[in-house]
Amino acid sequence: MVGALVSMPEPVAAVQAYAPILVLILAVMGLVTVILILAHVVGPGRHGWVKDSTYEAGMQPIGDARRRFKVQFYIVAMLFLLFDVEVVFLWPWAPLFHAAAVGGQPIAGGYDKTFLLVEMAVFLGILLVGYVYAWRKGVFQWN
Repeated sequence: MVGALVSMPEPVAAVQAYAPILVLILAVMGLVTVILILAHVVGPGRHGWVKDSTYEAGMQPIGDARRRFKVQFYIVAMLFLLFDVEVVFLWPWAPLFHAAAVGGQPIAGGYDKTFLLVEMAVFLGILLVGYVYAWRKGVFQWN
């Protein structure tokens, strides 16, 4: 048949689809190898007990590394992660609200900009209640 499209076998097409990724991985591995070899050959070779010690910043370690920390450090860290992760939910909301507010187009389900704004206000209100609760409990006081 003249002019018929010749399709490649399935495995060959799959390999060709991933060929750029393989080339990138090989290029990165080659670059890393070259940089490590050059750093070893060209770099200064200063060694000694001070340079090879664990604390080469010039400060002597004070106290035991296994001392206990206040629980408050961990609570603040968990609160930071909680509020930081909650902010991630603003990212998908923002383009939807922009499309509904500026473009005037309703999103899936027929919701308009007023619903989206009220929805985010409720979400931020819940976050504010959690923040006020943590504040009242004294989590942010460092006594």
